[in-house]
Amino acid sequence: MTAEMLTPEIELTVIIPVYNEEENIVPLIGELFPVLRNTGRPFEVIYVDDFSTDNSISVLEEMRKRYAELRVVRHRSNFGQSAAVATGFAHARGNIIITLDGDQQNDPADIPLLLEAMGNSDAVCGVRKKREDNWVRRVSSRIANGFRNWVTKDKVTDAGCTFRALRKSALSEIPVFNGMHRFLPTLLRLQGYSVKEVPVNHRPRTRGLTKYGIGNRMFRGIVDCFAMRWWRRRCLPGHRVNSDNRENFS
Repeated sequence: MTAEMLTPEIELTVIIPVYNEEENIVPLIGELFPVLRNTGRPFEVIYVDDFSTDNSISVLEEMRKRYAELRVVRHRSNFGQSAAVATGFAHARGNIIITLDGDQQNDPADIPLLLEAMGNSDAVCGVRKKREDNWVRRVSSRIANGFRNWVTKDKVTDAGCTFRALRKSALSEIPVFNGMHRFLPTLLRLQGYSVKEVPVNHRPRTRGLTKYGIGNRMFRGIVDCFAMRWWRRRCLPGHRVNSDNRENFS
């Protein structure tokens, strides 16, 4: 019997995009891995380093030596969070993908909650119960959420929360663009997939610096909404092929 036959199939993939988060990597891994092991499911954790300029990649390589389930992928340039999430999707081997931020503001203890809430749904999106951010981020997020829902004709309570559980099978036709991670729930619904929301914890940032402000968060997000309106009119629904591979013309 080969080693490959003895290796259990990966069920969960956790994707963590990072950019200059060297101080948060070790404590987050220290919280995350016990939670994942307690699920009883074979898992992997993929850190996608978006060409950090601090020591993030060195810390990740050191941690990779200690944790067999940890994988590290690095961009050749700084492409942004959406690109990092998409890179993680492309490398994921699990049937269920969990995304969370690398700044420790998402609570890994909520992962079992996301998994339990999934049921037969295709995605479960976290809604931060109590925002532990400064007023700039809270106000810009509130305005952007309201505007995006009005433009896209969708209802997403907290599009800025990227703490989510997703079925890998639902991600094959998701378009990749700058800002994709904020519109992922709407993109999934437009493809015909079911999306739930559940409240999750949100913690204050205690290490490192935030990468977002009004200039690169609210205004860019509002502009992206117009692209989503165009996409809503032009996109084709998913599930276009039956399980027996015959085209579905209905």
